[in-house]
Amino acid sequence: MSVPLLLHACCGPCSLEPLRLLREEGFEPTICWTNPNIQPVAEHDLRLHTLQEWAKDVAHVEVIVAADDRDAWEHGVAPAGFDRQRRCRACYALRLSESCRVARERGFTHISTTLAVSPYQLFDTCTDLLVELAGANGLTAVVRDFRPYYSAATIESRELGMYRQNYCGCRFSSAEATIERHEARDARKAAKEQRKKQAGR
Repeated sequence: MSVPLLLHACCGPCSLEPLRLLREEGFEPTICWTNPNIQPVAEHDLRLHTLQEWAKDVAHVEVIVAADDRDAWEHGVAPAGFDRQRRCRACYALRLSESCRVARERGFTHISTTLAVSPYQLFDTCTDLLVELAGANGLTAVVRDFRPYYSAATIESRELGMYRQNYCGCRFSSAEATIERHEARDARKAAKEQRKKQAGR
């Protein structure tokens, strides 16, 4: 008999492998969406729509749309600005707290999150908070390192034609991702110029 589990989902593509792997373990996940960090609102809605379409048409899993308290995010998370460790910890806490509330009210005993898929997330911070908040709510945290499956999820989501985002969600992560892409582009250009110079010797 499958064990019901509430799976907090940050987006559709990151839900692919956790859902498959958790089902193989004997869990039957229900997805919980609570991501007030995602900006702008149009981006938030596009990610949610992508998740819901996949959940309905492909995965056959229920999606619970929980509270997205943007005021709480602005007051409790945004002040950390570009201090990524502090910002992400506060952001994880807000989203996982709401997920735990939903799990408790809906009668779930187990909870997990797709945040453990992306290698760009702070895995240890997220895991510690999940365990702490689950325990405080009388739930069992199902901690799994899904990061080794990130590449497989990337390939599968592209094959399914799912919308894929290029930043975590908030305006700070968007700026950080843009800077990182520019730095990577500049590094590639510099390496190319260096190869040309060496070839011309």
